[in-house]
Amino acid sequence: MKKIVTNLTFWVLTAIIAGALLGHFAPDTAVKMDVLGKAFINVVKLFINPIIFLTITLGISSMGDLKKVGRIGGKALIYFEVVTTLALLIGIGVAYLIQPGAGVVPQSADGASINQYTQKAGEFSWLQFLADNLTLQVLLLSIVGGIFLSRYARRQPIIDRLTRASRYVFLGLHWVMRFAPIGAFGGMAFTIGKYGVETLIPLGKLMATVYITMALFVFLVLGGILRYCRLKLLSFLGYIKEELLIVLGTSSSEAGLPGLMEKLERMGCAKPVVGLVVPAGYSFNLDGTTIYLSLATLFLAQVYNITLTGGQILTVIGILMVTSKGAAGVTGSGFVVLASTLTAIKVIPVEGLALLLGVDRFMSEARSITNFIGNGVATIFLAHNEGALDHAQAERMLSGHTTVSTVEEAIEQYNPSLPNLPVEPVAPQNEVL
Repeated sequence: MKKIVTNLTFWVLTAIIAGALLGHFAPDTAVKMDVLGKAFINVVKLFINPIIFLTITLGISSMGDLKKVGRIGGKALIYFEVVTTLALLIGIGVAYLIQPGAGVVPQSADGASINQYTQKAGEFSWLQFLADNLTLQVLLLSIVGGIFLSRYARRQPIIDRLTRASRYVFLGLHWVMRFAPIGAFGGMAFTIGKYGVETLIPLGKLMATVYITMALFVFLVLGGILRYCRLKLLSFLGYIKEELLIVLGTSSSEAGLPGLMEKLERMGCAKPVVGLVVPAGYSFNLDGTTIYLSLATLFLAQVYNITLTGGQILTVIGILMVTSKGAAGVTGSGFVVLASTLTAIKVIPVEGLALLLGVDRFMSEARSITNFIGNGVATIFLAHNEGALDHAQAERMLSGHTTVSTVEEAIEQYNPSLPNLPVEPVAPQNEVL
């Protein structure tokens, strides 16, 4: 009984259910709970950039061959492009097969304003994306810092201080994660309270198509990639179940990023690979977002009885291959990128976006979870490909023998007795690539 009461997964799941019930029976009160979800996400975001900086800087400074950094980065970009393109093609294929927009009446749109999205779509630029994306900036700064330390003769005192700082940061993160149920409760209560489950009925076919497609992508494509790495998808999902529930409750994959990075290192992925791949993946490896964008584009074409030619389909694919990469740097990213895509095609009415406003939040969970799992799998694949994955450690962790299952155990593992902090890295990992 004590283990259940102190289990983070139990409380997050309970909070999600409680939030959904509050949203259904007391929507006015539930909408006000949004502040709890946003507050939790904002606090977690405070840890993201320090963790990225410390992980990458310490990882690169421990490497003997800096050419491997460039090789890992190059392989990561190629992997991102191949997998997201595959996700895009799957989305288009399923949209043609199921026809989720057939029979949907355009006048059923609620008339909600989409001016904010079309305006942002017109203002978007890659220069702005790079300038506003703090995660990418920290990523580049960390790489430079790691390279500098690897060549600096008196680096050890600096590395010792950074290692100590890393331990404090992860210790603080574990304490913050105690409040994950509150964040999940606020996020779910707001979603159900504001939009209501009844909004799903008119577009239920689209909702079902999105969730089924993403499930197929996760279990077939990402599961196949893990099998190539001699690991099991279900074991990996069980290993990151706390983070998955947090992402589900908050509709934000960023809320689970620090925990994902820590667990990937703990299961045997080398620190430099984790530090390079995960942050870059959050900007360029958006599998769930790509599937959604392709399905939504074809859905709107079907709603308006527009038959796209082969050339127009290729145009859609080409545009989405580019615009989807900028989704992470824009507020309301899904709608902004979709608006820019429809504007570029000039065939499907942009006004059709109003049809999706009511259900977009419910599909956000699917997008976030798919993006989250995809970045974890990408890191494992690239670590395996580089010989930077400790398979024995990975199998031990995924089998559940040493998985931290309670908040108390997580805190104890990092020993809050600060005067006795060691100089070693936060968690055991394969440092040699």
